[in-house]
Amino acid sequence: MTINERQDQIIEDFELFDDWMDKYEYIIQLGKELPIIDDKYKTEENLIKGCQSKVWLHAEKQDGKLHFTADSDALITKGLVSMVIQVLSGQKPKDIAEADIYFIDRIGLQSHLSPTRSNGLLSMLKQIKLYAVAYQAQSLQK
Repeated sequence: MTINERQDQIIEDFELFDDWMDKYEYIIQLGKELPIIDDKYKTEENLIKGCQSKVWLHAEKQDGKLHFTADSDALITKGLVSMVIQVLSGQKPKDIAEADIYFIDRIGLQSHLSPTRSNGLLSMLKQIKLYAVAYQAQSLQK
């Protein structure tokens, strides 16, 4: 699936819920389903700066695509990073770097998060895009 197809899927999933308490429960459930990151990646260098909670994000390039694993010490934040990974993991660095991430606004997430969680979500996206740009530049140098 493309990045936009994955975003559209998340938007469709959120349309199943009428109220935000149910949406928060769904986000928490996504966090619980996030594959466990290897403890060796829970390092200071993989810690996302700008998040209220601790969020570790690890990127790995395989077969020309970036794959991400992550974890957080907060359930909601773990669910947020799970959605971001669901959209962007397994994609080409160029596609990630150029992606228009619209699902956050379309599901109304930005307006239902505290300012610190909202900043953390933006920091996660920024870090993933930085990884993509770095891997893309690395590929061009070879």
